[in-house]
Amino acid sequence: MTELLEELEQKRQVANNEAEKHRRVRDELNDKTKEWVEKRDELNAKVRELVDEASKHRETRDSLNVQVRESKESRDLWNRKVNELNDLVVKLKKDNLPKDGPPIARLKKDLKNLEFKQMTSVLSPEKEREIIDLLSQLQAQIKEREKALEQNAEIRNAIKELREAKEKAENSHRMVGELAEKAQSEHDKMIELYEQADKLRKEADDAQEMFIETKLKADEEHRKHIESIRQVHDYDKIITGLRQKARRARKKKEESSAMKEAEEIFDRFKKGEKLSTEDIMTLQKSGYL
Repeated sequence: MTELLEELEQKRQVANNEAEKHRRVRDELNDKTKEWVEKRDELNAKVRELVDEASKHRETRDSLNVQVRESKESRDLWNRKVNELNDLVVKLKKDNLPKDGPPIARLKKDLKNLEFKQMTSVLSPEKEREIIDLLSQLQAQIKEREKALEQNAEIRNAIKELREAKEKAENSHRMVGELAEKAQSEHDKMIELYEQADKLRKEADDAQEMFIETKLKADEEHRKHIESIRQVHDYDKIITGLRQKARRARKKKEESSAMKEAEEIFDRFKKGEKLSTEDIMTLQKSGYL
């Protein structure tokens, strides 16, 4: 019985050590699980911040693109207006040119040809002076005819409207470029933020996978811990039962020994021997008295 109890006590200790080991590993894994959850949640929070910021840039970009389209429409409108006014100015100038002499367009063409000849040809001094005189005459004729045209109120007003239309067309075109550049900048910022969010989202997904993996390991260690604890309890029940059985056996043996001693004392009493106080107490305990 003693050897069996010692063997069971050893096995109980082994099971208890296993239970303690699995509990320690489980707790360490649960701590890791909490760390992965915190990291996952922190990353997901950053992802939401980046996505929110990217969404703001997307909204700004879309608003700017609307303004770009509106500016393009305005530019195209003013370009058409410029073409119309330019045609009107040409027509008015043509209608109001003096009937005698070549038109201004012809004079300007001749002027350009002479300038080109002067720059590209090797000329004698006399020929050079001759060309310079012709250039002066052409420039004077052009200036005189243009001045005469500008004195016409209808032409003057048309030219003024043409200049204003050109200025507005140029302003609209410049606005298209500026707005398009801003829209592209907002688009680039949006893409950059979405790429950062995708990268962090991948890290968050990895953290989630590690959380699940660690949680499963922690659950397995907990299962093994509970299993070992149950083994300890089973050994406790067996050991307790064996000890109770051993106590009952000892008690029975002691009672049997006490009864035999009482019988011997009672036999001596029947033979007339004088009993001591201790002998009398033994007889009382055994039930003889």
